[in-house]
Amino acid sequence: MSLKKKKQTLNNSIFITLYTIIVLGVYLLFLPLIAIFSFKKKYRQSIPARFFLWKNPPLPTNRIWFHACSFGETRALQPLIDKFSDEQIVLTTTTQTGFNEGKKRFKTVRYLPFEPLLWFWLKPQKALIVMEAELWFLLFYLAKKRGAKTVLINARISDRSYNRYLRFSWFYKKIFSYIDLVYAQSETDKKRLEQLGAKSVEVSGNIKLAQSHKVTRVLDRPDGIVVTAASTHEGEEEGILKAFLKWKKRNQNSKLIIVPRHPERFDKVVKLAQEFALKDKLSLSRWSKTQDLTADIVIIDAMGELINIYAISDIVILGGAFVPVGGHNPVEVVPFKCRLISGTEIFNQHAMFSQIEGTIFSSLDELESALDRAIDASPVKVKQRVSIDVIVKGIQDVV
Repeated sequence: MSLKKKKQTLNNSIFITLYTIIVLGVYLLFLPLIAIFSFKKKYRQSIPARFFLWKNPPLPTNRIWFHACSFGETRALQPLIDKFSDEQIVLTTTTQTGFNEGKKRFKTVRYLPFEPLLWFWLKPQKALIVMEAELWFLLFYLAKKRGAKTVLINARISDRSYNRYLRFSWFYKKIFSYIDLVYAQSETDKKRLEQLGAKSVEVSGNIKLAQSHKVTRVLDRPDGIVVTAASTHEGEEEGILKAFLKWKKRNQNSKLIIVPRHPERFDKVVKLAQEFALKDKLSLSRWSKTQDLTADIVIIDAMGELINIYAISDIVILGGAFVPVGGHNPVEVVPFKCRLISGTEIFNQHAMFSQIEGTIFSSLDELESALDRAIDASPVKVKQRVSIDVIVKGIQDVV
């Protein structure tokens, strides 16, 4: 081994040791706070599993290991995972909603432990395929060192986060040195990833466009115009309710269905909607209690129903973009011939919206007029579908 190579190896070993010590120190420092958060309903499963390995044994060895963060990313993996048998694949997630979705679809599912715990949790695998921006250094380093081919798929760098990535480019270069293949969503993403040190980058498009969105059950469609406010966040429901109720005075046969993004906000949104319904003398129902969609305002306080709601909707107001959250996936709306209204804060979803024709962009203040435009608009459609074959080909050599 040359002197230069020996020096690089030594420096790398020092970095790995220091990084592990730092993240372990952070882990120990925040352990009391982590323990407190584990009692919250939202984290009751994920925190004990991720930070204490509670009921979270290591994955079986020598599998094709997929990792996704959340509900949407887990669901987006389905077409790719379908290319392999249940015995070949394992899945990890970081959120409770992602884990629950994974359990519905896949045989072996675990929570991904916090980084320092991976040293003794992570077992040798044939391949590690990670979705989007889950760039954990020890995850890629240990997987690679223990024999896995490492692949980052659906990779993207949003406009908003790009400068932040550049400030820590030295760190991301370390991560990308342990990633064998990168499949980017767009040419822009490819250039940005290469600037951060990614190698073997290929543009495959957004695999969320390859999803087949099907209802899990058929709901009875209520009479009138059905407007669905989907995946809403704090600060959005009030503006949507105000705009809809003004619009409803001119469209009396219309109904509003609200699907909050996060389960822990269900009660708060119900209370808010009750105030508006009482003031305007409108009927209100809560899905978990009535399983009925005939009221003027319906709150869907259950997970896994959004696709079924899209199937009976005329207009979808997609949340997460009227406040600076970054937007949500618009492609799920397409198969159901809905008109789509979105806010303008779509900095995390520019690539997705660029593949959609017909979206009406609006602020909350302009939402009433946007609903008027939506009535006469055409349903949204995808410009071009994406094939996942190029990604499958990239990992076939380990199967």
